[in-house]
Amino acid sequence: MIIVPGLSEQQIVRLAQSDLERSMLRKKLGSPVVYRYSSPEALVFELNMRSRIAEASRAMNASRAAFAVFEYSRANPQYWNMDANGGIRLKSGVRPSDGLRDIFVNGRLYAFECATAMVIILYKATLDMIGNAAFDYYFPNLLLYDWQYDSDLRLITTNNLNEANIGDILYFKNPDFNPATPEWQGENAVVLGDNLYFGHGMGIRTGEAILETLNRRRRPGSVIPAYLTDTVLRPDFNYIRRLSGRTGSVVARIGSVSFAV
Repeated sequence: MIIVPGLSEQQIVRLAQSDLERSMLRKKLGSPVVYRYSSPEALVFELNMRSRIAEASRAMNASRAAFAVFEYSRANPQYWNMDANGGIRLKSGVRPSDGLRDIFVNGRLYAFECATAMVIILYKATLDMIGNAAFDYYFPNLLLYDWQYDSDLRLITTNNLNEANIGDILYFKNPDFNPATPEWQGENAVVLGDNLYFGHGMGIRTGEAILETLNRRRRPGSVIPAYLTDTVLRPDFNYIRRLSGRTGSVVARIGSVSFAV
């Protein structure tokens, strides 16, 4: 169920701007969980950003950025320096928005592991939503390393897999992974809809295909299969919306009333 002050369910449905967003709304409207939004703008921002996360996932998949363990991480030296531990650190004098976009333009120059990929995708969606100026202001010292991220990329973790929606990040766990290949202990993956997920290093696959791949990387003789955990990670959409400074670009319309974020 979705509750937005002053809007009927029919009006809420009309806020969706694409089939992808209509799919998100249908799941929320049919849920026993009550989703409350302070305004139409808040709901529209979330739908838009979830779409951007899915788009960034597909763009990374197409970018040719490679999977690598931390030891072998790499980045375009025009924009980034490499830390000894495999962290990718923005060079002094480089605009964060430029450095981040280069990953998706010159992906063949980059390699990183799957948690780092998830953070990059969330940064890219945030950049697309709030624009260059706000992103450069709030994220001036980017470090891309594992699950480390700037405090202004505020994330929320829940444990209700039934409520996972497009743009959320899930975790496929391989509890009995082969110790010789610890990078296969699990896979972080973005929900794309229609049982499709993006996991860096695996690409876009069904949930069953991800589990099958992990199961092939278990220790010899293992009888403990990989599984999808109930952990769901997503941005704090309301917080990120406030970073945009309300730029005034129109994102939705109901009748003669326009809503901007």
